[in-house]
Amino acid sequence: MVERRLGALPASAEFLRRLDVAGIVDGLCPIREVAHLTHGQVIEVLIANRLSAPAPLVRVGDWAREWAVEEVFGIAPDLLGDDRLARALDAIAPHLDKLVGTVGAQAVTEFGIEVSRIHWDMTSMSLFGAYEDQDEQFPQARYGHPKDRRVDLKQIQAGLAVSGDGGIPLFHRVYDGGAGEVAQVVGAMKALRTMAGRRDFLLVADSKLVSHPNVTALLEAKVAFVAPAPASKVPHHVYVALDPDTATVVDYVPGRDAHKPADQREVYRVLEDTHTITSRRKSDPAHTLRRILVHSTGNARGQQSARAKRLARAAEDLDKLQRGAGGRFYGTAEKITARIGVIARARRVEDCLRTTITTDEAGRPALEWHFDQDVLDAQAAVDGWYALLTNLTPEQATAEEVFLRYKGQTVVERRYHDFKGPLAVAPVFLRHNRRITALITVICLALLVFCLIERQVRQALGPEQTMRGLYPDNRAVRPTGRMIFYHLASLMMRPGTATSPPVVLINRGVQAHLLELLGIDETRPRWLET
Repeated sequence: MVERRLGALPASAEFLRRLDVAGIVDGLCPIREVAHLTHGQVIEVLIANRLSAPAPLVRVGDWAREWAVEEVFGIAPDLLGDDRLARALDAIAPHLDKLVGTVGAQAVTEFGIEVSRIHWDMTSMSLFGAYEDQDEQFPQARYGHPKDRRVDLKQIQAGLAVSGDGGIPLFHRVYDGGAGEVAQVVGAMKALRTMAGRRDFLLVADSKLVSHPNVTALLEAKVAFVAPAPASKVPHHVYVALDPDTATVVDYVPGRDAHKPADQREVYRVLEDTHTITSRRKSDPAHTLRRILVHSTGNARGQQSARAKRLARAAEDLDKLQRGAGGRFYGTAEKITARIGVIARARRVEDCLRTTITTDEAGRPALEWHFDQDVLDAQAAVDGWYALLTNLTPEQATAEEVFLRYKGQTVVERRYHDFKGPLAVAPVFLRHNRRITALITVICLALLVFCLIERQVRQALGPEQTMRGLYPDNRAVRPTGRMIFYHLASLMMRPGTATSPPVVLINRGVQAHLLELLGIDETRPRWLET
């Protein structure tokens, strides 16, 4: 009897059913009744494919034959040809905003997700191909500033909105590869408000949010926000004048320091003043915001260590140049000056490096150099400081509470890690930018299911939210989506016959525990019922 891989297909199918993805897609993209598959069915299988075996979008039918796709989703593998998948992507492409908003709203309602705090950030994905003939109605593949530093490739960008409750990616939007991040915040804010069905959520974002047009729009819409001030907007003399000892210590311990002794943990302190944002146009009003000045001992140590490494490497290069001055390669003052410039730029020591070039009677140049200690002391005084800007009033949140709400921003970065890791979003090659946009939506919906499954397991575990059996040493850890799918991936299924029901073959105790936490009864596979 043939056995098929089951993996996390039952969990994926159950959560897709609760999100009503197929129903929402079919409502937006109806198809003739004589068709073998609806677009909604195809999109659900594509999402399950991303969750179970992410790979280039080819030969999905072969994957479906190896896995129990027909038993779980009721779809024959032969129907999942490349052309059918492409038609489904083409069909949903004009309706992506409506699809994303409706599925996000369904997730909020069905799973009771709290949307009082939303975290927003953007990332880029590299694309292989020239993409010379692009559909102007969809985001364009363009050269830009890729996060992976592949400047030789065109890119597309995506923004992700993640709930503070469980880090659930409720909303996303795809943008041109060359689009500026600053200009996308207002549109995302309006779409988030519509999806969340409320006006009073807190938007947490990175420094790209802080611009006069964005702040103006957020204030007019009465949307609360927290974002770090761009480094260029806070002069160094502001930080130099601050004394960390007079700041308020925040009751916060980073997760990476939880098991360290108290004297080795990172300490955060906060002070508060105001910051005024002005426009280039004098007719535009200025906005005065609360500024929370944060000092991190961990950041300070990291900056000190990085500066020490830069200085040491620069000193090594300069000593070598000093020994070689007047020799074969550096026989003139001009060559020495040019080399000093290269070293200063490469090691980023232009502001503190002081040099003197002299020439002896024979015309041979000599180099003397040192680092300006006053400049280094001024840099050290700034170490560890950064600023947060917010329109929350002191009655709504103290300086410490503003800081704590901002620290949740790491959750969106973790979701991008899942986005490009377990779900394998990059690199991407598709023929049309229309299909690229649709495929990114499929992957983001897969990320939504991925995170909901993680949240379900953690909630079922109770307040402690730790579990044993995920790692060989059997230590108690918080289960992540990656580990949940890893352990479920080896589940196998023996198809049923006329006389016997289908059987799920469990070879690890942790698999049974995960199925129990997800509410899936492997002895009565209701996911096979149609």
